[in-house]
Amino acid sequence: MTEVKTEIYEENAVLVGIITPQQTEAKAREYIDELAFLADTAGAHCIRTFFQKLDHANSRTFVGEGKLQEIKAYITDMEEGDTPVGMVIFDDELSPLQLRNIEKALGVKILDRTNLILDIFAKRAQTASAKTQVELAQYQYLLPRLTRMWTHLERQRGGIGMRGPGETQIETDRRIILDKISLLKTKLAAIDRQMATQRQNRGKMVRVALVGYTNVGKSTLMNLLSKSDVFAENKLFATLDTTVRKVIVDNLPFLMSDTVGFIRKLPTHLIESFKSTLDEVREADLLVHIVDISHPNFEEQYEVVNKTLREVCGCEKPMILVFNKIDAFTYTPKEEDDLSPMRRENYSLDDLRKTWMQNMYDNCIFISAKNKENIDELKQMLYDKVKEIHVKRFPYNDFLFQKYDVEE
Repeated sequence: MTEVKTEIYEENAVLVGIITPQQTEAKAREYIDELAFLADTAGAHCIRTFFQKLDHANSRTFVGEGKLQEIKAYITDMEEGDTPVGMVIFDDELSPLQLRNIEKALGVKILDRTNLILDIFAKRAQTASAKTQVELAQYQYLLPRLTRMWTHLERQRGGIGMRGPGETQIETDRRIILDKISLLKTKLAAIDRQMATQRQNRGKMVRVALVGYTNVGKSTLMNLLSKSDVFAENKLFATLDTTVRKVIVDNLPFLMSDTVGFIRKLPTHLIESFKSTLDEVREADLLVHIVDISHPNFEEQYEVVNKTLREVCGCEKPMILVFNKIDAFTYTPKEEDDLSPMRRENYSLDDLRKTWMQNMYDNCIFISAKNKENIDELKQMLYDKVKEIHVKRFPYNDFLFQKYDVEE
């Protein structure tokens, strides 16, 4: 029997973003950098980025006709130079009309940010729950874009015997997809009930959930604290399935869950689909919010996660703020004669530590999960917080803790 080898190859991709009054050039470039990271995670090789300054996105082609022709000319030149462009990725969600017009103008595969994220999610999903949620989100994304899928019917010749089904076929497919969506929702509800039963069977142990932006080191910290082997790598959405492990700190056991990371411009229907995955966050007693302190815009990532948490939980929960990757932190001190206002890159780690620890009333710690810096301090902080929750839940256990502390 001949062995069939599957070749994994990278497609060349071109990225497109716009600069608007609501989205500055610096912000647009940061979003494009994140889009390039997403593309790399999906297996694409980014060879060029295009920007255009507009008051708002063009309703027909996202960018202007001139910029579209410029992108088309670049694609043609690259094909002649034996470096074909396989796809063009846009930094925002495109409407069905925009997708159709852009694809017609450029003649290559067109993706938007939503489609790219869905592709990564589909590749990362492992459990039945995650696979069902991804499939549901994919069908919800596909439903309004069915017309684009049936453009081949427009190329049929007219005349007797050549009248195609046209919209009838689209309506048939729309009904099939709606039925599929309904079926997936029913299946997801059954999975949710099963997971809820599993959570009830865990008893009354205190639950701690790791939350944060994607690629901030949640899984690395999870492995460090629980001595487990959760998959972790320097890619976006490395963790898609919620993982729960039992952690013991100074003879105090509690449950810790590693959740899917958040990201800016996360599609609404994707958030809806993955709300069941975030049930671990909703039912947690304590949240450990991990932030990548080395990222130039970690404050915005912090706000994105907090906003999503408010949407998911709908209430305030006890939280420990953990600034990770202090080993990768860099800053540029101001010159003595520089009278301009202080910027984010001018603050040292000590400056940020004092500011954030004061704002968070000491519920804040700076660590390096990679180099295991300040991990013992984090464990002590977790112990104190979990013990506080445990004693409130089981007041009669307070004596045991006091006795244990005295012996220590």
